[in-house]
Amino acid sequence: MTSTPNFHENRPSRRLLVTGGAGFIGSNFVRYWCTRYPGDRVVVLDALTYAGNRQNLASLVGKENFRFVQGNICDRSLVETLLEEEQIDTVVHFAAESHVDRSILGPSAFIQTNVVGTFTLLEAFRIHWQTLFSVKGGNPQGVFIHVSTDEVYGTLTPRDPAFTEKTPYAPNSPYSASKAGSDHLARAYYHTYGIPTIVTNCSNNYGPYHFPEKLIPLMCINMLLGKPLPVYGDGENIRDWLYVEDHCRALDLVIHRGTPGATYNIGGNNEVKNIDLVRMLCRLMDELAPDLPMRPCEKLIAFVKDRPGHDRRYAIDATKIKTQLGWTPSVTVEEGLRQTVLWYLTHQDWWRPLLSEEYRAYYQQVYGN
Repeated sequence: MTSTPNFHENRPSRRLLVTGGAGFIGSNFVRYWCTRYPGDRVVVLDALTYAGNRQNLASLVGKENFRFVQGNICDRSLVETLLEEEQIDTVVHFAAESHVDRSILGPSAFIQTNVVGTFTLLEAFRIHWQTLFSVKGGNPQGVFIHVSTDEVYGTLTPRDPAFTEKTPYAPNSPYSASKAGSDHLARAYYHTYGIPTIVTNCSNNYGPYHFPEKLIPLMCINMLLGKPLPVYGDGENIRDWLYVEDHCRALDLVIHRGTPGATYNIGGNNEVKNIDLVRMLCRLMDELAPDLPMRPCEKLIAFVKDRPGHDRRYAIDATKIKTQLGWTPSVTVEEGLRQTVLWYLTHQDWWRPLLSEEYRAYYQQVYGN
């Protein structure tokens, strides 16, 4: 198992702006960072749309090194104010519209948030960073981390080699196209303006605080409610699963040791077919959950019409981050799924309030049951 990075000794404190820090990956990162580096200042900017949840950060409320601001990354004035007021040197940009199904139903929001929002952040950070550099001698640890997805690379067949940082972009959904556009903007700001940007492309994350519409929490919750487990197409689509805490450790290394202008792929080395993943979850729920409405849970599996442009396989080659920064994933998919199922069993007070009328209407529209 790879140990957690340790940069405590002889390390200057940082001042972070974390966009989308009330979402799934963002909130896991913020809790991780505030625990690992209590001397750092962490400012979260989140619009609190459907996937952002203040409860994800409840354990940090009242801490001196933490601040939450509700606002939109497209609000240039707000972003500029926060950068200057908090003297931010590190931006970790998670904020994004991120669900493929939603991008098919309404792509406009994805372009606005993922492309225009990223541009707004980069422009504000460019001016802020150049001011620091010219007026105050600069900040050698300043960096803009753009957290992106492996979906920008398109799809693989079962025989294709995994995505590397040199794989050509070939996005197949409005979501992945919008993320590809934002990746290119971040890269361009390094090459054009010399702004220290780094792009990370990760595989499918899972773990605590994952919004209910995503595959793993959706399956867990539907089993507990006795609802069908919708599996797209034949269920043979393959994804590489990355436990969210492993992702946080990788970002820790990228922030401290990454090369400005570089891209790093972050993958879990856990390729699993969707149908096999659902069956693994069913077995875990049968084992761990009392009083299930239906047992065995596999009886709830229902194959549904495939979604348009559904990529067949994603797989990350994380050799670069392993070789250059010393990161490897430490949590197997079996270990991570068990921890995740237990979390959803013991945190029903977190997910039950999220099953709103909006969520149910969305579920009906996408899955038809």
